[in-house]
Parts: sequence; C-alpha cells; structure tokens
Amino acid sequence: MSTPVLPGADLSDVPGADLPGADFYQFESRLNGFEQRKLAEQRAFLTEHVDPFCIQWWNDAEFPSQILPDLAGLGLTTPLQQGYSPLFAGLVIAEMTRVDASVATFFMVHHDLFVESLYRFGSDSQRERYLADALALRTTGAFGLTEPEHGSDVAGGMDTTARREGDEWVLNGAKRWIGNGTFCDYLLLWAQDESDGSVRGFILDTSLPGVRRSKIEHKIALRTVQNALIELTDVRVEEADRFAGIDSFHDTKVLLQGSRMMVAWQAVGAQLGAFDIARQYVIERQQFGRPLASFQLVQAQLVKMLGNAMSSMALIAQLTMLPPAEISMDQVALAKAVTTERMRETVALGRALLGGNGIVTDYRMAKCFADAEAMYTYEGSYEINTLIVGRAITGLSAIV
Repeated sequence: MSTPVLPGADLSDVPGADLPGADFYQFESRLNGFEQRKLAEQRAFLTEHVDPFCIQWWNDAEFPSQILPDLAGLGLTTPLQQGYSPLFAGLVIAEMTRVDASVATFFMVHHDLFVESLYRFGSDSQRERYLADALALRTTGAFGLTEPEHGSDVAGGMDTTARREGDEWVLNGAKRWIGNGTFCDYLLLWAQDESDGSVRGFILDTSLPGVRRSKIEHKIALRTVQNALIELTDVRVEEADRFAGIDSFHDTKVLLQGSRMMVAWQAVGAQLGAFDIARQYVIERQQFGRPLASFQLVQAQLVKMLGNAMSSMALIAQLTMLPPAEISMDQVALAKAVTTERMRETVALGRALLGGNGIVTDYRMAKCFADAEAMYTYEGSYEINTLIVGRAITGLSAIV
C-alpha cells in the first residue's frame, strides 16, 4: 500500500526519497530561519499525530478531539497576530492540507474566523473572557453565516434575526454547513437586527436554551469535519456578548477575505499532497515489468500536476508579498478561483494515475480527490469568485 512522503519524515527506505521535493521553486526559502524551524516542527507533528490516522478518521466521519492539546502546543494560531509573515501563515495551512484537509479546515474555521474575530471585533472584556481559552483550544469556535436558503446571496437575504429586549438579544433562525458546528463551544453568529435591518454579530454560547444542533450526514468530502445545521428558537444572548465592532455586513468581508486566501493556500496543499501520493505510487508500482513512473504518459501527468501546484503557489505567494492593506477582495477572489480550478485538475490526474486503487481511501488519493470538491465550493464557489473578478475588470456586474 502506498502512502505519501511527508516533508521531514524518515525517507531512508522509501523509493525515490532522494528526489526533489514538491516545493520545486523553493518558496520556503523566503521564510526566515525561525519560521522554517516552526514549519519543520509542524511537519513532525503532522507526521506523528495526523498522517497515520487521518484515513480512519475520514472513513468513520469522526473528529479527533484528542489531538487538540498538542495542536495548540505548536503555537501556530493566528500567525499574523504573532508577527509571522503572511507567507508563513499560508504555508501553515498548505502543509496541514497536504496531510489532511479536514484538520486544516478545522484549524481555519476556529483560528482564522472565530479567534480572528475576537482580535478584530471583540471588546477588551470579550477578549479577556474568551481569547486565552480559544488560543489554547480549551474551547473551540465556529462561524455562523451560511443559512439553509442562503449561501452566496446571504448578504441580501439573511433570515436569522435578532431583537433587542433590554440587556438581551433574542435570536431566531437557522445556520447550515457550519464547520465544527456539532461540538464547538462558541459560534460567531451573524443576524439581522429586526429594528433597522443592520447586521449584528454575536458570541453565541452553543449550550444556551433554544440552540439545536444536528450533524449533516452522508458527505463525500471533508468527512472528518463536523458540519452542522444549527437552529435557534428564542435564544437569549446578553448585550455583553454582542460584537460591538460589527455593525454591517461589510464587516464580514474583513474575515472572509482572509479565510478565502487561506482556502487558496489549501488548494496548494491539496495539490502538493496529490503529487506526493501519485509520485510515490508510480515509482513503487510495477506494470509490464517496469515501474509505472518509467512510462512517458505517466511522467507527463506528474509534470502537469507539479506545474499546476507551482503556478498556484506562485500566484498566492505573490499575493502575500503585497502590503495587507492594499490587497483587495477582487485579487483574493481570483486567487481562490484559479488555484481551486488547478487543484481540481491536479487531483483528477492523481486519481487516474492510481487506476482502480485511486477510488479507495486505503491508497489516500480518493480522500484527496473527494476533499478537493469541498474546497472548490466553500468560501465562495468558483463561479461567484469568477464573477467578482469579472465585475472588477469590466465595471459591470453579472451578479443579480
């Protein structure tokens, strides 16, 4: 059975271990020494605590809560808040995705959406009450924006409502596809104020009366991620748990722009993982008395996979070189659309290289192939991101 070669792993007995790594253009050389050591530390953690078990977690659709203390111990939460470079922050997500897209998605939802919202929009009191536990993963968070009837159009059609009653807010409605939603302690919940139609943000304690959570079953992608339908019936939240820094839907864009960039990095990581798996497989697999890797068409497909991965990494890495204040949602939308499109082709090529073994999770590529479909869709579908860029370059909106 073929398993992927992980950076930093002991490769002494692995065929082809002396071959160039998937970082063919050495993007990691742009990191400083400390960041390179931290990335190596992360890889060692993934090799020991995630790689041997992630297929079983995926097959069982179970979340590995037991790894959270060690994951928190890496000290990689919200890297930009800690002074790390944007390139390092992206490579952290790419490397997680390279091994397991589900763990990377959990990390992004908790840190890049929930924890980041505490930094950006929370009051001093809210940060004092919630931030330390969230950083240490003693508590977990989620992001509640998408609704059963509203995905890409939620900006103009949010059905979840908030009504002020004294020092409390009464929340009603539902959120769907909420990553970490079945087990999270807190949820950044977006709702429309009944009094004036403005959008409010709340720190929702998911143990409150009136909160009902149900797991979304029968997924074919990111099965380890626990997505939920969350229904709210007259849930009372104190004014002290309203994000005072949020007063319009525009505030979501601050968070979504960052998380959309991270999904582009996920697309890079998925391609690196697919390349790892496919290359090792074709080197080891014998057909017609010789390694599959010795056939011209096989090499051509591997080169196409690597080219897709490197062009995707070059695009998003260049975006991290720009001053953060100058990065626009249009640029991020283009990165997300292009990298996920290339990812879709790359994982399909990898799946084909494994033949029949490419459709069973035992050989890992099937999981990589399936998980890519979720990344292609979430944080703005390919089509929506394409239309965002189309509007920017023509001055005309094709979005109704």
